[in-house]
Amino acid sequence: MNDVIGKRTLRDLLNEKVVMYPDKRFLSFQDKEDRLFHLTYKEFSDSVNRLSHVFIEYGVKKGDNVTLHLPNCLDFMVAWFALANIGAVMVPTNVLSTKDEMKYILTHSESVLLITEEEYLEKFNSIQHQLPLLRDILLTRYKGEERADKSIAKLMQNAGAESPDIPLYSEDVAAMLYTSGTTSRPKGVLITHANYLYVGETMSKSIRLAPDDRQLIVLPLFHGNAQYYSTMSALTVGASIAITERFSASRYFKQAKKMGATVGSLFAAPIRMILAQKYDPADYDNNMRLIWFAQSITNAQLLQFEENYNTNLLQLYGMTETVGVPLMNPLDSVRKNMGIGKPVIGYEVKVIDDSGNEVPTGEVGQLAVKGIPGRTLTKGYFKNQQATNKMLQDNWLYTEDNAYVDEDGYFFFVDRKKDMIKRAGENVAANEIEKVIAGHSGVYEAAVIGIPDEMRDESIKAYVILRDGQQVKEEDILHYCRSRLAKFKVPEYIEFVTEFPRTSVGKVQKHLLRKWHEADEKPIESKK
Repeated sequence: MNDVIGKRTLRDLLNEKVVMYPDKRFLSFQDKEDRLFHLTYKEFSDSVNRLSHVFIEYGVKKGDNVTLHLPNCLDFMVAWFALANIGAVMVPTNVLSTKDEMKYILTHSESVLLITEEEYLEKFNSIQHQLPLLRDILLTRYKGEERADKSIAKLMQNAGAESPDIPLYSEDVAAMLYTSGTTSRPKGVLITHANYLYVGETMSKSIRLAPDDRQLIVLPLFHGNAQYYSTMSALTVGASIAITERFSASRYFKQAKKMGATVGSLFAAPIRMILAQKYDPADYDNNMRLIWFAQSITNAQLLQFEENYNTNLLQLYGMTETVGVPLMNPLDSVRKNMGIGKPVIGYEVKVIDDSGNEVPTGEVGQLAVKGIPGRTLTKGYFKNQQATNKMLQDNWLYTEDNAYVDEDGYFFFVDRKKDMIKRAGENVAANEIEKVIAGHSGVYEAAVIGIPDEMRDESIKAYVILRDGQQVKEEDILHYCRSRLAKFKVPEYIEFVTEFPRTSVGKVQKHLLRKWHEADEKPIESKK
């Protein structure tokens, strides 16, 4: 196919950059003990080739799935590209996943090999015999003797550094990223070589990334955000990457300065966490020219962050399934950062009603993104054709996210379709109520759900986290809402908690909030 991707693969792209920048630093990594490690493009490529041969020795073939259960580390990056190097498929997973969750993913993905670290072995010891397709477990950063023969570092010492001669094609699957599974079993999203290259091209152009830029990655590497927007945009232009093993709100900008970062990526929760720290004026002096983010923050938080840290925020919208960023606030035009921006070059986006018809300006409907499955959009879900057919129809991806478009063509996220509350015949967006409550001076964050109501179909319940030292009562919140929301949008119930259940990237797990309510559980101390 003759497009910006052509027939190229991840292997082609890396080899091209090694020829162009062999001795240039590609990766810097700060581990949890604050030790720094660096790899040039050539050193990284050699490591990728050596690990590729280790995988081949373990019988991993083209099309085989291999699970990575790793924190942010250099080994994750090397393993990702080593698997792509031989046509195998990376299945990255959250290190916080439970034994049962990992059993499901390992079984469903049909993984033949598991790469992890010693501290996570316990969760696999009791289930390994129930995984007949799993041939072995290899360990990264292993310092012991008992499993020394499973140490990837030692195995790589005896492996060759020549590139494997295995035919690859741009639409071969390179990774399978599992969804969070908040309403059903997690689904494996199939990501091709072409997908990775496409997002690298579109993202790098949207943020005007150059070879002298350095991406700061503090979000988990197993998540699409760090892979798509940060890693691939940097590799596309021959830039460099700085990775931290853990996110630190108090040290974010200090790490950025220490590692020479110029651009970064955050979610709303980390932004709020950074703002909650005692402000250090020295953090204003940094080279971070922009940080893109997703999910809702208040306008006051947005302005305070930009003012405190001398950087530009760009809100965007993307899903694991869209691969690239179909919507983003423009770098060189008017930014409306309370919204999710305009369509990025290469994407067509519209808002539709339940019949698939485009809705008028200002009217809420479902976001739909046009693209080519396997190239600009995901190839589909692994072993789930029914879900794939529902999501992808005639080259349109149905996101199940509600939004609207303003007169200037900017898109504004309203809510997940499943988070719309049906109250006495009215559709109420939980996100709208959350934004209002979050504007209260005593509130740190709010999460709103619909709960069963025999008379109104659903009632509205808000879980609220207060700022440290604030004394706010339920009636204070309700009074605040009544003056800012239509009567039918005002919550019936307020419950004060000290934290929310979250995904690995800070999204509130509302299905767990609903379970709390259903079971009348109070796992978090209530202030009500």
